[in-house]
Amino acid sequence: MPAAQYATARHAAWLGAAAIITDEVGRVLLVHPTYRQDGTWLLPGGVVEAGEHPHGTCRREITEELGLDLPLSAVLAVHSFSPCHPDLEPGTACPGEVRFVFDGGTLRPDQAEAIRLPREELSGYAFLETRDAVQRLRPMDGQIMLAAYRARLGNTATAHLADGRHILAVPALDRHDVHVRYRPLWDSPLHRGPVPDRLPVQQAWAWCFVPDGRVVLVADPGPRGALPMLPGGTVEDTDATPEGTLRREAAEEAQLTLADPVRLGWVLDETGEVYGGVGPNARLRLAARVTAIGPAAVDPATGHPFARLLATPAQAAALLGWGPPGARQAQLAVDTARERWGLPAAQSAAVEEIPEEGMRLS
Repeated sequence: MPAAQYATARHAAWLGAAAIITDEVGRVLLVHPTYRQDGTWLLPGGVVEAGEHPHGTCRREITEELGLDLPLSAVLAVHSFSPCHPDLEPGTACPGEVRFVFDGGTLRPDQAEAIRLPREELSGYAFLETRDAVQRLRPMDGQIMLAAYRARLGNTATAHLADGRHILAVPALDRHDVHVRYRPLWDSPLHRGPVPDRLPVQQAWAWCFVPDGRVVLVADPGPRGALPMLPGGTVEDTDATPEGTLRREAAEEAQLTLADPVRLGWVLDETGEVYGGVGPNARLRLAARVTAIGPAAVDPATGHPFARLLATPAQAAALLGWGPPGARQAQLAVDTARERWGLPAAQSAAVEEIPEEGMRLS
């Protein structure tokens, strides 16, 4: 084939680049463009210009849109967009698009405060929980954002998508529609001493370690997605101790058998609003060894089974949305597990689902 004929026969497509940028509690940064007629929002990024590499495009767009110079690390997602997709603006003659989504990292508070927008192009920005972010994005853009962010959270391979859908195996976080939730007490200090006698213990949650140093998370499915939690729950009158609460809840929610629970500290809840306004109380944080994981079962409190996930403690802290205090608490749990039980510090593992039939632990 002659070179000119070969060149015209090659597939043509637009190229785009965007970034997942979060704040310290895991909320995703979106920008509000002035030029979209439907009022929807976008991830920071833009169109790859002639001669640009998508990585260079993304860095340039972040500087132009936010006034920040951010390093970009992994390619979290590559997305192929067909020319006939309904998310296209009416009348747009698009040959299709390939979009690269990079990891723009986490902004410190001072970096977030330094954001400056080009007002002729962007009218605003916001850090949003993913469950709220998808409501402001076009449907396909929301699917891309979730897949890319979950690839970062779960330490999985680059997500390959076509028209918003995975074209390879669907990772566990996507399969269970797991979202990071902002939690009002995320920045409350962890008190290391005993709980004062004047404070009732209303809650007991634990970093539950399996032998390879990972921890178990449970995710409660709901109409807006599943929210990850540490095993544990509310102390009931029938529980003799908070440790008894932990063992009961871990068995009911995740079918875990626990041993050697140790208290890491407690967080002050000044109002007890979630417990009916009981007033000041303590939320206990523990670490424990998992000695057995049984087959999945229905949680008696909710009437449905929870998703059961294995993650490194650092991944768990990010999924919980606890910010830097959560990362410090995760490290405290890791240090405790190493000193008391000789467990390794799990690193660079992908988040995975515990099989329905359970797991045999060595």
